[in-house]
Amino acid sequence: MAAKKRPSRKKVQTVADESYSPLEQYCIWLNEYYKALKKAGFPYDIAMTIMMDKDSYPEWAPYKKNYNPNDED
Repeated sequence: MAAKKRPSRKKVQTVADESYSPLEQYCIWLNEYYKALKKAGFPYDIAMTIMMDKDSYPEWAPYKKNYNPNDED
């Protein structure tokens, strides 16, 4: 019996220039948030609604209203 082949891993592509502006970083974060909501099973319209509401952002998200990384709860 032949040995099973391991599935080849897809090489992760990175962008050479990682000096994104704050707006670009926010857009990338929103895109990742949307993809996570879709992967969790939300339909596109509900995922868009959740994504557009800043109150739904996780506590650790730097784009949440009144976010201060130095706050201690």
